Amino acid sequence: MRVYVYRSSRRRDTYVYLASKDAFEMIPEPLRKVFGTPCFALEFDLTPGRALAQEDPEAVRVSLRERGFHLQMPAENERPQ
Repeated sequence: MRVYVYRSSRRRDTYVYLASKDAFEMIPEPLRKVFGTPCFALEFDLTPGRALAQEDPEAVRVSLRERGFHLQMPAENERPQ
């Protein structure tokens, strides 16, 4: 699966992964407003066995299949359980 990653122009260390280049219509409008202008960061093949620095590769694949996008936010935005 080819993946396209965009950095948020408004939120530090916040990225969105897309399965199609520039397919911003997959991102819900409220999230697009908060995210700001997407800035292309990188593209890569998300193959089985591929490790990612900040995300679980299987979670990214599932998000892309089910929602059409995957949002990566900085760790300080995570809530304790």
